[in-house]
Amino acid sequence: MSRMPEAIVSDREHAGRMDRMYRTQRHIYDVTRKYYLFGRDTLIDGLGAGSGSRVLEVGCGTGRNLALIARRYPRAKLYGLDISAEMLISAEKALAGRNAILKTADATDFNARAFGVDGFDRIVISYALSMIPDWDKAIDTALDALAPGGTLHIADFGQQEGLPPIARRILTAWLTRFHVTPRAQLMTVATAKAHERGMTLETTTLGRGYAWLLVCRRP
Repeated sequence: MSRMPEAIVSDREHAGRMDRMYRTQRHIYDVTRKYYLFGRDTLIDGLGAGSGSRVLEVGCGTGRNLALIARRYPRAKLYGLDISAEMLISAEKALAGRNAILKTADATDFNARAFGVDGFDRIVISYALSMIPDWDKAIDTALDALAPGGTLHIADFGQQEGLPPIARRILTAWLTRFHVTPRAQLMTVATAKAHERGMTLETTTLGRGYAWLLVCRRP
């Protein structure tokens, strides 16, 4: 595993906020989040990353997902980026001994060539769009970084459309404490952006709308 030189982070304010929040939280992040970040493992199972597939996780955090991807698809080539240099400290530990390249970079402003490749076969964004202020631009950037035949896999909070109102209010209040905002227009925006590029989009809801899964496929 190697850490590439840091990219220019366009949103310094957001980067600083994430570093401050995760400087200590990164040590307990995976233990606490496993109870409510549903759908991540379903996403990983559906990647279908074959030998030599270039798999990038945008907002890779502690490296938890990339470590699982490495075990599930041992011949894939792994890449990760995060705006928080603090989180990448944990990711480096989680991926020690793995063939992974990590980079401190902005989800809204990166390209495949910065990682030394022409494009990625699989891109994963797991519960990150709800924390990225310019989340729709992050989708654009990811779609543009796909190689021909590549797929973008997104998992994030839905609108809890099938849950009781009290459950929605409690979850929203809890998420707000961590600067998390479920994106009500996620499916609509992703559909439009995929169609603009001649891509197809598949959507799935989990837990009565607790989580949304999206797969964009480039021809």
